Parts: sequence; structure tokens; C-alpha cells
Amino acid sequence: MEFKDYYQILGIPRDADEKQIKTAYRKLARQYHPDVNKGQAGSEDRFKEVNEAYEVLKDPDKRAKYDRFGADWERYQHAAPGGQADSAQDFSSWYSGSPGGGRVHYEYRTTGDTGFSDFFETLFSENFGGRTSTRSRVRNQPQRGDDFEYPVEIPLRDAVNGTSRRFDVQIKERCPSCEGSGMNGRGSCLACGGSGIVPKNRTIEVQIPAGVRTGSRVRVAGQGSPGQNGGPNGDIYLRITVKSDGRFEVDGNNLRTDIKVPLYDAVLGGEAIVPTVDGSVALTIPPGTQSGRMFRLRGKGMPSLSGKERGDLLARAMVQVPTDLSEEERNLFEELRSIRNTNS
Repeated sequence: MEFKDYYQILGIPRDADEKQIKTAYRKLARQYHPDVNKGQAGSEDRFKEVNEAYEVLKDPDKRAKYDRFGADWERYQHAAPGGQADSAQDFSSWYSGSPGGGRVHYEYRTTGDTGFSDFFETLFSENFGGRTSTRSRVRNQPQRGDDFEYPVEIPLRDAVNGTSRRFDVQIKERCPSCEGSGMNGRGSCLACGGSGIVPKNRTIEVQIPAGVRTGSRVRVAGQGSPGQNGGPNGDIYLRITVKSDGRFEVDGNNLRTDIKVPLYDAVLGGEAIVPTVDGSVALTIPPGTQSGRMFRLRGKGMPSLSGKERGDLLARAMVQVPTDLSEEERNLFEELRSIRNTNS
């Protein structure tokens, strides 16, 4: 059974703090996520290792136990004949440094699967020092099915108003030929290759609520892989990305936009057409409007996920100075300047 150096897996020192652990985990999880590395050999195993290391080091109790027993396990591997432990029972016979001063002794079985390595299952058995392992306890317990996550990109309009989408997804289901046992007759099931699971394509329709943002996750309950031993199905999660809209900037529940205001309308007053997610509206521009002045259009922004309120649209006036004056226009501006200078 291979010793797992969780610190080395995450690439952090043994005295790393909580922030260092989380930062390293997030970086590696993104790097080795199966959705990012489809078809690349070894990425899924590496992803599992990273998750297992984080599961231990993020938990102060597990980390303390790992630090206490892990090093002795590693020393035993090097001291054992051939440099490798044959079983956890061998380790328990060799190790005699338990907190109570007695010898650590337990039985390890390889039936069942919780998704972690043998090293993890042995070291973090609830009865470490007794006679029952985690795997032997959970083998017949109901187990929840796997969750799946899919990226979804939607336009800003759909994020504001909500939308309904149909998606083709692939999940893992219990093999119908062997009913998930992996065996058919006296040999391995040919339909699933002995794994007990087969890929299944499915089309689902999902209601995406108004108010989602980039990073929001929409849960589709019970549409993931089926559970085992009567356990509940897993879920599907849609991770939302809202497409950038060149007209608007999202600012919390508000939207921001710039509107062009001709110099003449800024001086004399007028009307400007303002784009909104729901369509264009006319905005009254008062005389003497300065460039940069902000106008608030209430209720034209982003809704909250609760649906109880909607933000505003903040429209910033950008006064446009003409650059292609005719001779007549230039003469008029000269006359205006002369009048202003005379009166000042």
C-alpha cells in the first residue's frame, strides 16, 4: 500500500496555513479537472489525488492524525522487506506508537469503494485501533450518486429575464446488463467491462432563473448518476457564464452604460435614446448638462435572485463636441464666444 504525501501532492510546505492549502487546491483542481482534460491519460487520477489531499489537510483533526501517523507509515515502508508494506495489518504489527502507549491494531478489507485511496481508507477508519475499516462498514450502506457539472454561457438578456434551455448531457448510470454488479454469469460483464456503470446520454430541460451571474450554479436535483444500495441520485449543476455585452457593465444589481449627448442638446436641453436590456427608452436631457453626469433609470438593472427587487440602469452622459464644423457653424460659435467674453 503506497504512502501518500499529501503535502507533496499539493506542492506546499508542511507548515502551510489554511489559505496556502486552499489556494494550492484550487489551482490544481482547475488544472486537472476531467472536464478540462478530456481524453488525457492520468488527469482523472491526478484530480482524485488532489481532492484526497485537500480532504485531509483542510480538516485540522484529519491533518493532525495524518501528521502523527503518516510519517511512521512512510518509515515502515522503507523498513519493510522490499521497501513496501504488504498490507495495513503488516503496518499495525510494526507500529507501536499509539497515543495510549499500546500497539495499533486493526483489520483492513478491500471490499467496497468510497472514492479514496487504500492509504486514506486505512488511516482514517473510524475504528483505527479497533477491528473494522471504513470500507467494510460502508459497503452495504446507501450511497449517493455522483454529481455532474456542465458550463453554460447565456446572454445578459437571459440573465436579466430568466430563460429555459435544453441540454444534452452524459452521465454514468448503473449497467442494465449486470444491474451494477460488474459480473455477468461467471465472468465480467461485457457491456460495462466489469465496472458496473455505463455512459448514458440524456436531454434535460432546465429553467435558469432571472438574476444569475457569472459563477452562479443552477442545481438540477436528482438528474445525476443513480445512487447505490438505495441511495439518492446525484445532481447536475450548471455553472453559468454571462456573456459580455458591450453596451452594459454589471455593477452588483445595477447596470451601467454611456450615452452620447450632442453638444447642442447638452447646452439647450433635448432628448437622448438610452438602450436597456428590455429595449430603448427616451431620456430627457436638461439644459446645461455636463459631460459625466449620471442619470438613474429605476428598475432597469439586474434582478436579485430572490426576485423581490431589480436594480437600476445608471446612464452616464458623454457630451459630444463636433469636429467637422461648417464655416457658418464656426462663425456662429465665434459669435457666441464673443458674446460670452463681453458679458463676463
